[in-house]
Amino acid sequence: MKVLIKLGGTLVDNPDSLAGISTQLAALPAQGVQAVVVHGGGKQMTRYLTERGVESRFVNGLRVTSPDVIDAVLKVFTGSVNKQLVSSLVAAGAPAVGISGIDAALAEARQLDPALGAVGEIIRTNPALLDVLAENGFLPVVACVAGDRHGNVYNVNADQMAVACATGYRAERLLFLTDVDGVRDGSGATLSVLTASGAQGLIASGAATGGMQAKLNSACAALAGGVREVIIAPGAAAGIVQRLLAGEPLGTRLIPDSEAAA
Repeated sequence: MKVLIKLGGTLVDNPDSLAGISTQLAALPAQGVQAVVVHGGGKQMTRYLTERGVESRFVNGLRVTSPDVIDAVLKVFTGSVNKQLVSSLVAAGAPAVGISGIDAALAEARQLDPALGAVGEIIRTNPALLDVLAENGFLPVVACVAGDRHGNVYNVNADQMAVACATGYRAERLLFLTDVDGVRDGSGATLSVLTASGAQGLIASGAATGGMQAKLNSACAALAGGVREVIIAPGAAAGIVQRLLAGEPLGTRLIPDSEAAA
C-alpha cells in the first residue's frame, strides 16, 4: 500500500509528538506500507523571522515571501525542520531521506501572484525520485519548497505539496495529521465520514473556513486526482498512524461521491 502522510508543523515542533510519530513511521515497512512524508513548519518559520526582526505578513492565509523570506524558507523548511524530522526518523530506525520539491524537479511551480512574492503554485510533479527511494526501502521526507526550470525557488503551501506528491506518487491514502480532531459540521460535531460534495457544502455554508477550508479544498483535489481516501485526524493521538491504516474510525474520512453512492 502506498500512503502519503502530511505532518503539521505543530507535530514536528513538539519533541514528544515528533518522537511518537517517528516510531510509528519507522514501523510501516514491516506492515507492507510504502510511505512518503510531507511536512509543514509555519510556526517555526514565524519564530525564525520574528527573532530576526522580520514581520510575517499573510494574504488569504499565504505568507508574503520576499527575498529575505525565501532565504529563510530554505534555511528553516529544507534545513532545520526537515533535518530535525529526518534525524528523529533515523533514530527510530527509519532510513529517512530529506528532500524538497526542488530535488529532481519533484514539484515544479510558478508564481501564484506577484503581490505575494515568491509564493508558488505547483503545476506538475515528477514522482520518479519518490518511486526510486520508496521502492528501495527509503522513506522520503519532503519539505514544502518547489522550483521551476529557470532556477527560481518558491514557498508553497504544505497541504498543496502533499496533494501534488500524493497524486503523482499514486498514493491510495493521504493522511493529514493535524492539531484538530477532524472536520466539524455546522453544529460543531466531528464528522466521521464526508464526501467531496459534502466538503464543498461545508465551505459554501460557512461551517468550514480558514485553514480547514483550505484543507478540505486540498482533500477534494486529492480525491479528484485519484487518491482513494483522505483522512484528517489528530496527529498527537497515541498510535494514530497504525490505527488509521487499520481502519479505526478516528478523525474524518473523506471519500469520493461515487464511493458513497455505491
